Amino acid sequence: MPITLDPSAAAVIKAFRDAGRPPLDTLSPVDARAASALGRPIVQPDPREMKRVEDLHAPAPHGKIPLRLYVPNSAPARPAALVFYHGGGWTIGDLDGYDVLCRQIADESGLVVISVDYRLAPEHKFPAAVVDAIAATEWIAANAAKLGIDPAKLFVGGDSAGGNLAAVVSIHARDHGGPGIAGQVLIYPGIDGRMIHPSHRDPETSVLLTHAMTRYFYGHYLNAPAEVDDWRVSPGRMQDLSRLPQAFVITARADPLYDEGEEFSQRLRDAGIKVTHAHYAGQFHGFITMGRLIPEANRLVSEISQWLKQRA
Repeated sequence: MPITLDPSAAAVIKAFRDAGRPPLDTLSPVDARAASALGRPIVQPDPREMKRVEDLHAPAPHGKIPLRLYVPNSAPARPAALVFYHGGGWTIGDLDGYDVLCRQIADESGLVVISVDYRLAPEHKFPAAVVDAIAATEWIAANAAKLGIDPAKLFVGGDSAGGNLAAVVSIHARDHGGPGIAGQVLIYPGIDGRMIHPSHRDPETSVLLTHAMTRYFYGHYLNAPAEVDDWRVSPGRMQDLSRLPQAFVITARADPLYDEGEEFSQRLRDAGIKVTHAHYAGQFHGFITMGRLIPEANRLVSEISQWLKQRA
């Protein structure tokens, strides 16, 4: 069935193509990071004012994991918190690239948001990002009193590769005695590294995140192709999805990851997990950070914020 992009999405894709910039998968990871950063001021909304923004570090065996803490003006005493893992195929993305989005969610939800700057591939291949995501989350939970947050209301979330990490952290916490996770926000997550679902073969889903780019990211992230069978790469391969936190799963139709996100949402439901599923039929992978040009991005931020606020 043909995919019809929302007018806002179609305009953004046309602008990207008219600019003639080389696809990220034709660049080195270092150059891809620089190219990705160039478009931020054009597509992202103005940053929201916060009561406090603070750069922190969580200790880890390899050194320190950079974090950024956002305290909104509307935060109550001992607020709930969202630990956020950014997208970018485990290869690009950083704290600055997701600063605006984290501010939006904090402002609209009233939660403290703590963004995690996990190590990137190919300099740090799998499982470095997983190790950092877990270590940072455990440190945040253990230091909740110091951070001024409620440890009983700790949410995890992220987009794309960050959605993958949020799902992995949730499963790891279930199977290793905590920390307790109150809910997981999975924004068009990467769930199955095998890339075998139909949407990976559908040419109409190859829009902003293309099929070639998906292979590029996995190629840089993994040490060997066989690692796609590791549930920490492919949480959708985990057989037992019971006893996991409630989830808010977001899918976009013009996205190679569409089918695996839909399938994971249904499998969570089948395992008895409370799932809210928001589907954006006219949008492409990556749209949530483009609120200056795409109204649906701001609508999604509000949906996520309300979901968090109602459960905090």
